[in-house]
Amino acid sequence: MLDEYGVENILALRGDINPDIEPKKDFSYASELVSFIKQNGDFGVSGACYPEGHIQSASLVDDILNVKKKVDAGADHLVSQLFFDNKFFYNFREKAEIAGINVPIEAGIMPVVNKNQIERMVSMCGASLPPKFTKMCSRFADNPEALREAGIAYAIDQIIDLISNDVDGIHLYTMNNPYVAKKIFDAIETMR
Repeated sequence: MLDEYGVENILALRGDINPDIEPKKDFSYASELVSFIKQNGDFGVSGACYPEGHIQSASLVDDILNVKKKVDAGADHLVSQLFFDNKFFYNFREKAEIAGINVPIEAGIMPVVNKNQIERMVSMCGASLPPKFTKMCSRFADNPEALREAGIAYAIDQIIDLISNDVDGIHLYTMNNPYVAKKIFDAIETMR
C-alpha cells in the first residue's frame, strides 16, 4: 500500500518508550519491525545505531549484536544516533565491521543551538559530552546567539573530520531549523 504512494524507503525505529503509556507489544525490537517491512514490501529499510551503545543495552558489544540482527533482518542502511566525539563513531564503525555489519552507516550529527536542547538530548540518548564541547557550552551559556553559532561551528568541524575519514554519509538532526541546515550546507559545500 505504501508503495502505491511512491514510498520507497522506510526508517524502521522502535521509538522512544514513553513511561506514561503502556507500550504496544507488536514489535518489541526494531529488528522485528525491519523483518515485517521486508516481508510485506520491496522497500529500502534503514535502521538506527548508537555509536556509544543504546542506553538500554548492557554493553556496546551487546548493542552491536542487536544492530547485526537488524541488518540480518533486512536493514540495508544505518543512521547513527547523535554523538559529539567522532572517536565513538570510528570505534563503533570498526566494531560493526568486525561483527559482519557491511551496510552503509551514516553519522548522525546534531548541531547544538541551545542549552535546553543539549540537556534533553543527552538524557534521552546517553551521548557523552567531550571537554571541548562542554567548554564551548560553558563559555557561551549566557549568550544564546553565540552558543547557536558555536554549536554550528562545532558540528561543521565534526563533519569535516568525518568526511576526511570516508564516512558513508551525514544525517543532520536540525530539529526543523532551516537556518542551521543552510549554514552547515553552505560551509560544507565550499569544500567540494
